[in-house]
Amino acid sequence: MNTLLKRSRGFFVRAALAAAVMAGLLAFGGAPRAMADDCQRRIAKADHKLHEAIEHHGWNSEQAEHWRHELREERERCWNRYHRWWDEDGHRWHNERDWDDHDHDHR
Repeated sequence: MNTLLKRSRGFFVRAALAAAVMAGLLAFGGAPRAMADDCQRRIAKADHKLHEAIEHHGWNSEQAEHWRHELREERERCWNRYHRWWDEDGHRWHNERDWDDHDHDHR
């Protein structure tokens, strides 16, 4: 009887450990995607603010230049972390560092 109790206790310990590992994988498995989504959101915000600044203050305004700088910084941050960046105007990810820092200067 004592051997059966030890075996069943060992089984439950292993099952609990396996459940904990699975819960960890499920909880943290989406973390890289969530961070990339944050990257996409930050680039989209900077791009939107740049378009607003251009519309309200003009192409060469101080506000537009500020948001060009912020957009450049967000693209760099994404590239350094994930080796990809979000193109808000094209609605797609780029896997090469091929953005143009002057893509919002004049149309």
